Amino acid sequence: MSRVLIIEGHNHISHEVGDVITAANLPMEYAAGHADALQKLRMRSFGVILTNADGGIDEALALLQEMRAIRPGVKCIVLASHSTPDEVIAALRARAFACFTPPFDPHEIANIASKAASESSWREDIEVISARPGWVAIRVNCRLVTAERLLSFAKELSSQLPEDAKLDILQALREILLNAMEHGAAFNPEQVVEVTAIRTVRAMVFRVRDPGAGFRQESLSHAAFTNASEDPLAHIAQREEEGIRSGGYGLLLAAGTVDELIYNEIGNEAVLIKYLDT
Repeated sequence: MSRVLIIEGHNHISHEVGDVITAANLPMEYAAGHADALQKLRMRSFGVILTNADGGIDEALALLQEMRAIRPGVKCIVLASHSTPDEVIAALRARAFACFTPPFDPHEIANIASKAASESSWREDIEVISARPGWVAIRVNCRLVTAERLLSFAKELSSQLPEDAKLDILQALREILLNAMEHGAAFNPEQVVEVTAIRTVRAMVFRVRDPGAGFRQESLSHAAFTNASEDPLAHIAQREEEGIRSGGYGLLLAAGTVDELIYNEIGNEAVLIKYLDT
């Protein structure tokens, strides 16, 4: 388990995250600022760096470049005061491990930091295929930690949406992404899922394509999504009969939080659409 270095700033989030990490018995230290962080990196190895939340993403990425000149393998979790689509794309291209802006959740950030501290093969987990504001296409390896990393970037790309719409589309994306990794790729890290985020004037759209053989809706009797309204719990008995773990609500939850959920013919590609009040 590698050490975590948290760069202090005026924002209290650094110590809130530090308290959670300390409670999890993960080795960590604080740096008083950028210069102190670089000095500490020269003196000893840190696997994970959390930037302070006072500046922007561009400032954090400039620091990351300096840190990697000292420790090429360091993983950086970017905390920033704000984000723009251009900055989030830059963070993806710079292979930041994750990205967060206010409102911060210290437990969510500490959880990502803890997972980053135990990761060794992560650099190729997120590949940018094409990216510009309004259209970001990436490939991600099918691992749970990669899904969590991707969702941190998706949250920032959706930051300018109304709060309710943002929460709805991100919840749906999470369910469809995990469904694609679990059922389409069996969480095989050698397999990839393609995700495209498209922002139009009137909608936010996510497209998710997995490498699986797909499905037919009539074959999903174990999923809540296919239940008839008169028997909303029918999938539970089906899952017990087939020896499948509890669950089956992902597609239903996703369908209920977006305006349109559309699948391709073979069932290995989904499009999520959330319309916006403009």
